[in-house]
Amino acid sequence: MGFFDKLKKITANLFSGFTEADEAFFEELEETLILADLGMDTALDAVEKLRTKVRKEKLHDQEEVRAALRDILVEEISVENTALDLSTTPSVVLFIGVNGVGKTTSIGKLGHQLKGEGKRVLFCAADTFRAAAADQLEIWSERAGCELVRQHEGADPGAVLFDALQAAKARGVDVVLCDTAGRLHNKSNLMAELSKLSKIIDRECPGAARETLLVLDATTGQNGLIQAKQFKEAAGLTGIVLTKLDGTAKGGIVIAIARELGVPVKLAGVGEGIDDLRPFDARSYVEAII
Repeated sequence: MGFFDKLKKITANLFSGFTEADEAFFEELEETLILADLGMDTALDAVEKLRTKVRKEKLHDQEEVRAALRDILVEEISVENTALDLSTTPSVVLFIGVNGVGKTTSIGKLGHQLKGEGKRVLFCAADTFRAAAADQLEIWSERAGCELVRQHEGADPGAVLFDALQAAKARGVDVVLCDTAGRLHNKSNLMAELSKLSKIIDRECPGAARETLLVLDATTGQNGLIQAKQFKEAAGLTGIVLTKLDGTAKGGIVIAIARELGVPVKLAGVGEGIDDLRPFDARSYVEAII
């Protein structure tokens, strides 16, 4: 049973005679939140806050308790500004993460969205390790109506990014969206390459607005927090893109990431269509899962 269904089941079982001392409810809720990948510390903290709120405000109604839990989780996940900083010309957005989470797809969808807002967008195919990665990004660039800079498979990713930034400055591009190779957070050489890409951006576009977005799919469990810690150390994360929310998984780990690392969720992938990438809204997200 998914997070949403199990929480619905628990709250549906809250009885009209709910009392302030109903520890069985709180214990079951703790277990459910932990199993939903919020993490031990986040789950215990959220339930303790709910326990205090229930007793202090003498909540007895099922919907009141559910609303109180929603408020608590919204507060946990609402860190910093969730809007993308694209305030300079060019601005640079670096997409990072492991294979299969939807980096290239997210770039295509965001490019389409920004193009619709009247921005000139350039895709940078800096994933030179995976066979046909640049081909996939080229297909998305055509669908989205965005420009593309790529090189041959196996090229130096830093060189591709350098070329893309030079082209962006010469052409008056508003936003550069940079794809990177899917990498495991525990591979030191690949993580070091992310640091190199960051330095190239600093050198070639000093003062440019920058976003470094970690793409996580909603099925990622506790490993997502480990990934976020390591990627933040290597590349300085500014936000999360949570993908594949159209399935049964709800990506509870992002609440732990926001709480422990202060990294906001900025975008949410809610389907496979080109328009299915949305600005993340904490209230809507929490209301959808509880």
